[in-house]
Amino acid sequence: MEMFGYFASVLIGISLGLIGGGGSILTVPVLVYLFGLNALAATEYSLFIVGISSLAGSVSYLKNGWVNLKTAFIFGIPSVISIFITRNYMLPLIPDEVFSIGHLIVTKEILLLSIFAALMITASWKMIRKPKEDPAESGDRQKHYTMMIAGQGLMVGVLTGLVGAGGGFMIIPALVNLLKTPMKVAIGTSLIIISFNSLIGFFSTMHHAAIDWKLLSTISSIAVFGIIIGSQLSKSIDGNKLKPAFGWFTLMMGIYIIIREFAS
Repeated sequence: MEMFGYFASVLIGISLGLIGGGGSILTVPVLVYLFGLNALAATEYSLFIVGISSLAGSVSYLKNGWVNLKTAFIFGIPSVISIFITRNYMLPLIPDEVFSIGHLIVTKEILLLSIFAALMITASWKMIRKPKEDPAESGDRQKHYTMMIAGQGLMVGVLTGLVGAGGGFMIIPALVNLLKTPMKVAIGTSLIIISFNSLIGFFSTMHHAAIDWKLLSTISSIAVFGIIIGSQLSKSIDGNKLKPAFGWFTLMMGIYIIIREFAS
């Protein structure tokens, strides 16, 4: 199974390089089902893998001027704060056995994977549906973009803290739809935000799980290789055209996780 896991690690990077998100949607299921990690450790590992990969992928976007550093800062600060609070104070409050209904016992691991599956299904819908054209952007929305982006940052931070997802599927629509950011700039800015959030989240809470650095560095190196491929492909392939296909795959994965966890 590990061989499939290493192959999937390449896809994590390619996804991040091409569409600026989606990598973390693959990372946790790969770590849990192909490498045999528990859900809490998988969220911890995911933060590092996605963070390092996104950082490597952002280099080419920075060189080409496809990053809005001001927006990354406004989005990133609230995200980091909510990640820190979520991982250090919210996660420890969740009991090992959350609740039970008859013979069904919902453990902390099942709860985290269920949240992640719901996140995957939500992300898949955003990738599959065609974006609505908004012919006129209101002046008020433009004036108050800072609060809207900061609010999105807080939500992304909570999700990142709970399930180790970078949140690119939320970041890019916010940048494109709220700020009318060009797609390539949105992808580059998203990679910076994801790397900032994920790495700070990892290093601030890495004591929560025993880290197998050999495995973690191997998967991260393969994912970085994938994101380099994805960044090169992005020069000739429109990531928007690949989103629906990736969205359907993500939808099937989300449904599979829910069925597997509750059936077992």
